Amino acid sequence: MTGLTILYHHRTRASDGQSVHIDELIAAVRAAGNRVIVIGPRRASAMATPIEMRLLPKAAYELIEFTYSFVEFVKLTVAVIFYRPDALYERANLLMLSGVWTAALFRLPYLLEVNSPLAEERAQYGGLAWPRFAAWTERVCWRTASKVLPVTGVLASYIKRVDVAAERIAITPNGVDTERFRSRDARTARTRLGLGRSLVLGFIGHIREWHGLDLVIDVLTRPALVEAHLLVVGDGPARASLEERARRLKVESRVHFTGTISREVLPELISCIDIALQPKVTPYASPLKLFEYMATARAIVAPASPNIREILDDGVDGLLFAPGSAEAMAGAIERLARDAALREKLGQAAVQKIAARGLTWSGNADRVVSIVRKLRAPAALATEPAKS
Repeated sequence: MTGLTILYHHRTRASDGQSVHIDELIAAVRAAGNRVIVIGPRRASAMATPIEMRLLPKAAYELIEFTYSFVEFVKLTVAVIFYRPDALYERANLLMLSGVWTAALFRLPYLLEVNSPLAEERAQYGGLAWPRFAAWTERVCWRTASKVLPVTGVLASYIKRVDVAAERIAITPNGVDTERFRSRDARTARTRLGLGRSLVLGFIGHIREWHGLDLVIDVLTRPALVEAHLLVVGDGPARASLEERARRLKVESRVHFTGTISREVLPELISCIDIALQPKVTPYASPLKLFEYMATARAIVAPASPNIREILDDGVDGLLFAPGSAEAMAGAIERLARDAALREKLGQAAVQKIAARGLTWSGNADRVVSIVRKLRAPAALATEPAKS
């Protein structure tokens, strides 16, 4: 079967989990024999805030965000005329209508990947000068897309609330490259990090205040875990406060921050972890770390929120605790600390679930290609401008 040409559009600049999702999906679609044309900005450090965001008033910055849609529209138009793609795939962003306009003009199937309800999220964490306008642009994208690809069922419920029919929604969780993320011999890395043969609790990702790592540092003071270590793989704005908390509780010698690392060494570092942690979770997210823990056969402790329960089953491939309960999380950690056989059982079941449910980037690529083929099936779609 002839491969497809897919025009991939995004507005993500940060080199963090978002960029991993973008790069891995593109690579998997290409590996399946398809051509992917990418329209997007240059990458910047996840630790850096764009200068225009720091200097401009919110209203001015949002105006620039929206008007940049016209620049993107020109780029997308040129790409469509030159490459004649079979579909437009877009990673949703706020105040961005360029994909909507391009898909309408050229009658292209329009797949929209949605990772969060951005208008709600940004209003909560960063603030919006024009929240109604931002929310309107988001609804336009959701309602216009030929297929909306939310990463969780919880997020799908948000999309259904604005009258997007269920048949136009395809839940597509994050994935993992199982060849890259498999359990490794971690003895060398453990020695290098000063972990020895200690029990290691671990967390990977960009470190922010809402990740709940302060509660994990508190857990290290419990009698059952006085010899355990915490390995935090990554960096972020919350690191300094966590280091101070560790010093205050006199556990700093057992808390290790790797700082920013390359993706190449991540599987080895995850393999150092005995109990992999997701202390808190955004209620609609599909945490990338969860799939990497699973593929590396780690025993996972995570909150029993609906989006986590879409992936993990308590006592089968993870231990889930009541969301928001520090005591319940500590109890789950202590249970696994005492039971190496249970850690092994949960880890192996997680690996099996990845395979059984196709929770991989290649699986996601197959789903995207299948959706495009079905959308194109009724007739050959022209890439000529629509007639007025």
